[in-house]
Amino acid sequence: MSEESHHSHHDHAAGASAQATSLNRLAVSATLHCLTGCAIGEVLGMVIGTALGWGNVETIALAVVLAFIFGYSLTMLPLLRSGMALRRAVGLALAADTVSITIMEIVDNLVMVLIPGAMHAGLDTFLFWGSLTFALIVAGIAAFPVNRWLIARGRGHAVVHAHHGHH
Repeated sequence: MSEESHHSHHDHAAGASAQATSLNRLAVSATLHCLTGCAIGEVLGMVIGTALGWGNVETIALAVVLAFIFGYSLTMLPLLRSGMALRRAVGLALAADTVSITIMEIVDNLVMVLIPGAMHAGLDTFLFWGSLTFALIVAGIAAFPVNRWLIARGRGHAVVHAHHGHH
C-alpha cells in the first residue's frame, strides 16, 4: 500500500464525509462553471459553422476556440470584478480551467462526430440540439472526476476558490 493510498484510506476511515461533501460541491460548481463557458462557445461555434456551411473540422475548430474563450472568461470575470490584475486573473483562469475545458471539448466533439448525422443536422432540428445537449452532459460527467481530483490537490478551481471567498 503506497504512502498516499494509506493516508487517504486513513482519512476516509476517520470519517471525512463533510470534507468530501464540500469537495464534491466545489467540483460540481467548477464543472458546471466550465461547462457553461464550453456550452456557450460550443453552441456559438456549431451555429456559426453550420450557418456558414463549413465542414466538421472548421466548425469544431471554431467551437473549441470559442469554448476556451468563454470558459476562461467566466472564470476571470469575478476575479477582475474583485479588483484583481488582468495578468493574474488570466494566469488563474488558465491554471483552473485548461484541463477541464480540454477534456470537455474532446468528449463533447467526439460525441457530436459519433452521433450519425449530428454534425450535418440543421439548426432547426432536434437531432442537432439533442445531440449537442447530450454531448455536453457527457462532457460534464467526464470532466467532474478530473475537477474533483485537481481541487483535492489544491489545483484547478481550488486556486480560484481561494481568491474569492464564495464561488
